Amino acid sequence: MLIHTHTHTHASYSHSPVPLIDVPASGVYFMSYEWMKEQLTAEGRSVSELSAAHILLAGGVAGMCNWLIAIPADVLKSRFQTAPVSRYGGFLDVLREVLREEGPRGLFKGFTAAMLRAFPANAACFLGFEVSMTLLNWLIPDKV
Repeated sequence: MLIHTHTHTHASYSHSPVPLIDVPASGVYFMSYEWMKEQLTAEGRSVSELSAAHILLAGGVAGMCNWLIAIPADVLKSRFQTAPVSRYGGFLDVLREVLREEGPRGLFKGFTAAMLRAFPANAACFLGFEVSMTLLNWLIPDKV
């Protein structure tokens, strides 16, 4: 006979403010990417003419900007999800504990690793996106 036991975890976002925090981080991600592309575009030229190196730079910087905003929420989420169920009543309890025990720096655990990973991962991601869009626009041209 197979007996299934249900264990309670914090893995659900249903009562979590993290999605609300992910929205600004994602906004910063895409806004910084577009802003960097504009900054890297020579006067009188089109953003679509940027080189792969410029796209890589813009994507890498965008990834770093995203994680700068997202790391505190990610630290809180990770601590909340890995703690025993009864340890915290919610994210505010986690925040209070981190600030009390480690100060504001505790919200940026893993900052260096995240930044070192963010640049190449997001540079490649946006280059892949731009190459894919170019290919799709070639395959399916805009008829307008």
